[in-house]
Amino acid sequence: MDNLPGTEPTPSSSHPYAPLTPDLVLDALASVDLYGDGRLMALGSYENRVYQVSLEDGSRVVAKFYRPGRWSDAQILEEHAFAAELAQAEVPMVAPLVLQGRTLHQHAGFAFSVSPWRGGRTPELDDFEVLEWIGRFLARIHTVGEARPFALRPALDAATFAQEPHDWLLAQEIIPLDQQSAWRSACEDAIKLIAKSAWNTPAGGTFALKDARPLRLHGDCHPGNVLWTPTDRPGGGPHFVDLDDARTGPAVQDLWMLLSGDRRQRTVQLSALLDGYEQFRPFDRRELALIEPLRTLRLIHYSAWLARRWNDPIFPINFPWFGSSDYWRGQVDMLREQMEAMQEAPLSA
Repeated sequence: MDNLPGTEPTPSSSHPYAPLTPDLVLDALASVDLYGDGRLMALGSYENRVYQVSLEDGSRVVAKFYRPGRWSDAQILEEHAFAAELAQAEVPMVAPLVLQGRTLHQHAGFAFSVSPWRGGRTPELDDFEVLEWIGRFLARIHTVGEARPFALRPALDAATFAQEPHDWLLAQEIIPLDQQSAWRSACEDAIKLIAKSAWNTPAGGTFALKDARPLRLHGDCHPGNVLWTPTDRPGGGPHFVDLDDARTGPAVQDLWMLLSGDRRQRTVQLSALLDGYEQFRPFDRRELALIEPLRTLRLIHYSAWLARRWNDPIFPINFPWFGSSDYWRGQVDMLREQMEAMQEAPLSA
């Protein structure tokens, strides 16, 4: 891999997003008859480029420019269709606008969509009423999600989120030599434990969840993708954004990233989420055993994601700590902690 952490990043002109200037963003919007007044604000997205744009009529929209080569147009449209289904079911999901008869547009080599702007803040996840409210809407997302499968978007599995990143990181010699052996050993032990505790490996070699009915998920339901507005206002409460990681998987994937703190705190938070969730949909408690395996998958996948994106200038700026021996030493420690967690009794609620 070129330009590993610790070396100079490639010039920005070599990066696919280099041509995405403010003028190009405004021209793209004008191509779908939305005319900006010149005010753009980049929003917190690393995988894609997302902008809040003020229009000449005083309204605001959010323009999302998809990372070239990540998803096919058909996979993006499947995400859009899922968002539209959720909106039709009155789930507060911010769905792309239909402009000129479609939701996905092309301009100057970029695929983009436009969504209505929605304000909000990160929800207070130590407030059990907030958690219960979010739980109710997650159940409604999953009710829509189980109605039909994705045809093109992939599944959340250990082959994609653990084994392939493990193989790629080692093949690309990303990990410093002084940590490579320790990381490889810890990662391989963690993958074996995941397979033993939560996953089956069919003859075809694809990992599949034990005891979990897969359905269409939000996929990346962390607190930053749930915006909260005051409940004393019309339409107040949570609304969900960013289905970019929507895929097939177990329902618990959309719950565990909302849990934090020690085991007691996470247990109480989980109870509040499920109190709301089960008002609309039953939850299979066997899936609670998947929380730590899923957390481990995310840990492994995250390191490979950072390494794959390092030539994007925004990554060295925002993740300057990535790639050092200290970083990988920390990853080894976290993998070992996860192995211990996977062998503990799962949370109960």
